[in-house]
Amino acid sequence: MTSSTPAGIRITIDENVLPGTADYARDKIGALLHLAHRPVLFARVRVSRHGDPAVSRPVVAQANLDVNGRLVRAQAVGESSWEAVDRLEARLRHRLERVARHWEAHPGGRRSPEPHEWRHEFEPTHRHRWFPRPEGEREIMRHKSFTLPRCTIDDAALDMGMLDYDFHLFTEVGTGQDSVLYRAGATGYRLAQLTPPGPHELSPFQLPLTVSTQPAPALTTGEAVARLNLLGQPFLFFLDADRGRGAVLYHRYDGHYGLITPADEES
Repeated sequence: MTSSTPAGIRITIDENVLPGTADYARDKIGALLHLAHRPVLFARVRVSRHGDPAVSRPVVAQANLDVNGRLVRAQAVGESSWEAVDRLEARLRHRLERVARHWEAHPGGRRSPEPHEWRHEFEPTHRHRWFPRPEGEREIMRHKSFTLPRCTIDDAALDMGMLDYDFHLFTEVGTGQDSVLYRAGATGYRLAQLTPPGPHELSPFQLPLTVSTQPAPALTTGEAVARLNLLGQPFLFFLDADRGRGAVLYHRYDGHYGLITPADEES
């Protein structure tokens, strides 16, 4: 069920979610919009529940905001729809306050935080594992294709934090390569590229991170699915053998797959 509220928030509620959740989400999330300190052009909240009784927090609440052209996203889980919305409200409040402070400190620009601030600037979501759907029943349920942002590693980290992502696919400006930044390793961040970069090839950055020395595997989508299942990891960055570009295959919370690929660019 989808509805637009008087506060301008588009609410999508699964049929398995308790009645009254839409009004509750409207009130909780709508009360946060004043924290943005910029016009909120679009706001969407989705609350869904999957049916695995073994999952302790089966309800997922997600919010996507367009704050004057900048996307801000948050996600949370709970035992009930009210708990999930409460957790979402807390995460989104924290994120909007961070975004507002960033704008106030760097008006008109996208300068990154100081190096010591990176680890605490955006706390990662504590996500539950995906629904344990049998491999034979899994499908690619969502295929997102978009023009990859061409940016520095610092800007990629900033976007990843604001969007509440565990990974971020982008084109690194120094090498011109499709790249993925994700949370891992001793520094908290790790970068992988189609071909490992040489010394001084990356554009200057401040983010503390490790860089993968392994090239991305060249795979078809079917081969990527098989490898993702074999490795048991939440996502796989690979060179799409059909498109010749970097791509990410990932496990969705419902046990199916999602696929992210760069959009075809006009020459």
